[in-house]
Amino acid sequence: MRRLAAWMLALSLAGCGGERDGTRDAFQVALLTTGPVSDQGWNESAHDGLRRIEAELGASVTTVESLEKNQFEENLREFGSRGYDLVFGHAYEFQDATLRVARDFPRTTFVVIAGNESASNVGSVHFKLEDATYVLGALAAHVSTSGVAGLVGGEEIPSLVPGFDGFENGARSVDPAFRVITKYVGNWHDVALAREHAEALIEAGAQFLFQNADKAGLGVFQAASEHDGVWAFGSNRDQNDVIPGAVFASAVIDVPVAYMGIAREVKERTYRPSAKQMGVREGVVRVVMNPEAASTLAPDVARSVAELGAQVASGEIDVLAAP
Repeated sequence: MRRLAAWMLALSLAGCGGERDGTRDAFQVALLTTGPVSDQGWNESAHDGLRRIEAELGASVTTVESLEKNQFEENLREFGSRGYDLVFGHAYEFQDATLRVARDFPRTTFVVIAGNESASNVGSVHFKLEDATYVLGALAAHVSTSGVAGLVGGEEIPSLVPGFDGFENGARSVDPAFRVITKYVGNWHDVALAREHAEALIEAGAQFLFQNADKAGLGVFQAASEHDGVWAFGSNRDQNDVIPGAVFASAVIDVPVAYMGIAREVKERTYRPSAKQMGVREGVVRVVMNPEAASTLAPDVARSVAELGAQVASGEIDVLAAP
């Protein structure tokens, strides 16, 4: 009972979904995240998408931060039992619980973001962040004088690994001997441990650090900001201004565009659940340079990186194929 009471309190504080004056809203959408929507990255981008659905589709929306994995199924089941039209689980970790729960609520559409499976009322979307990280890896190899870069991840999950592989492949397409060192925090919120990993990578010679660690990624930015000649790369959202002077560029996913497309189809009853992939060619993934950092690039490097980006967008380069 204590846990259910806590959940209901979080629900009442997080959104405005459910019934109003005994009448059901026309279109109800819920968002479940594994971390705070104030993380300036992955989870905040989902919240941006939800707010856009609210504004443009007139939806009643609710957000719940499901920080513990043992809460996933309970929270998903709660929204299904309340008859929500659409429920987003904004992380690969929601996939197993969603597939179990969805069978009991066939009138609710569930979508796992960063997932790779589907069912009759479960869709998923894998954002091909690797399209952008390949370019960032090449950029790091062009600029670095040490020949070393570091990667810091939250957890080693299937949706994260391709982005790291893309970065490494991009770097080695420029310099086959380029060294990439990877460390995982083990969660998505430990800023101090992520910073400790970043410091160790800098000590090992890394001049560029790419992080995909949600809130924990702030620790990577902090470490980069305190070392001359060291830059970080942002992920998922434009993070170039999170700590001024620390972020060289960001691999950006336009999550609100994806959320709106799915929600509109669900509302219009045209959505067909499937396991989709969205990347550069779908207009959802891109590289956003920090203008200050871009101004330091040699003209030939800037041209090379721009050409590489065009080749990725055209499909000429398979970013996950080792050079």
